[in-house]
Amino acid sequence: MADVIPGRFTAQAAEPFVVFLIGMRINRFFAFTKWVPTALAMGPMLRTLYQHPEKGFLGARTMLSWRGVTSVQYWRSFEDLERFSRSTDDPHWSAWRRFSRAVGYKDGSVGIWHETYVVEPGHYEAIYGNMPLFGLAAATRQVPASGRRETARRRLEQGEEADARATDAAPPSARAELPSAREAR
Repeated sequence: MADVIPGRFTAQAAEPFVVFLIGMRINRFFAFTKWVPTALAMGPMLRTLYQHPEKGFLGARTMLSWRGVTSVQYWRSFEDLERFSRSTDDPHWSAWRRFSRAVGYKDGSVGIWHETYVVEPGHYEAIYGNMPLFGLAAATRQVPASGRRETARRRLEQGEEADARATDAAPPSARAELPSAREAR
């Protein structure tokens, strides 16, 4: 079991990153031959990704619920995620083909889903109190949640300050076209 790290911490990412949520839902419990292979397909994918960090995978947390499984994943970029999902040399491709043949979108015994979020530095907020290394902090860098990082608002305002610095650095002709941090949200 992971050691608990006493104190308050947050995550720090200097580059954009991707949060990818992927999961499955058991719609027909007794359709074991449909949902068990779907549930087991994520293991080989995650093993491959942890063994090959050059693919752009930063880390994941998998959670079980009554009707399914969800994996919260962190990726270096959308391009890395897409490359992995489309590569015939990686396990996702064959798992996707098996699912499509066995279940597809007409059977209904198993539901699958994913959501993808591209996050810019400073446009996220996280807090971890008395936790093992977890979530985004495990995938990027864990730092103390003190000083300018003490509150959720201050952690998010750092992103607004970075936006303002970028706007100030833009040439005067481009500044009028750039939205403020609040308008962009």
